[in-house]
Amino acid sequence: MEILFVLGFFLMLLLTGVSLLGVIAALVVATVVMFVGGLFTLVFKLLPWLLLAVVAVWAWRYFQHADDRKLAALRRKISRLDRNSWR
Repeated sequence: MEILFVLGFFLMLLLTGVSLLGVIAALVVATVVMFVGGLFTLVFKLLPWLLLAVVAVWAWRYFQHADDRKLAALRRKISRLDRNSWR
């Protein structure tokens, strides 16, 4: 269907007196505009999934290192107790 539209567009421009170079330039510009518009649409549709992936990675890293943070806090408490016991 899209091929028929492009061919019809091409023929109508030629029939209205636009040169072949103008037709090709119009097709190139239309292709670039549609490509860029499609990329923005794709990013807009994927944005919630990208945000979900970022949050999932952050949560994974946070909970992976939660035990390390608890262990470090425990070691600080023990070292404070050791320093206070020598006084």
